[in-house]
Amino acid sequence: MILNVILEGQTYPVQVPQVVLDEGEEFFSVLDQDMDRGWQMSRTWVEKPDVEQRCQIVADKLLTALHTENQQMLALAAGYILTRMAGVTEVRLATDGDMMEHELVAASS
Repeated sequence: MILNVILEGQTYPVQVPQVVLDEGEEFFSVLDQDMDRGWQMSRTWVEKPDVEQRCQIVADKLLTALHTENQQMLALAAGYILTRMAGVTEVRLATDGDMMEHELVAASS
C-alpha cells in the first residue's frame, strides 16, 4: 500500500509493505500507549489525543524520518496512519513547526 507524503510541493510515495500492515500492530500499540498519556503538540498540550491528532503526531515522526532518510521509520509511521485512519491516501506535511497543521487527506469517492 502507498501513502503519498507531500512536503514543500514535492510528493514522496511511501511504500508500506503488507507485512508492516499485518504485523506492525505491536509497534503501533506502543505508539498509542505513549500518546495515551497526553502529548505536547507544538505549543498545545493535548490530554487525550483523538485519532486525527495521533496521526498528526505520527506524521511528525514521518517528517523526521524523511529528513533522516530512515526508511524503516517511514514505513512504520505510514503504516500507523494507514491502519488508524481508513481511506487516507495522502499526508500534507506542514513545515512551519506546527504538527497540528499536518493534513490527512482521504481518497475522494
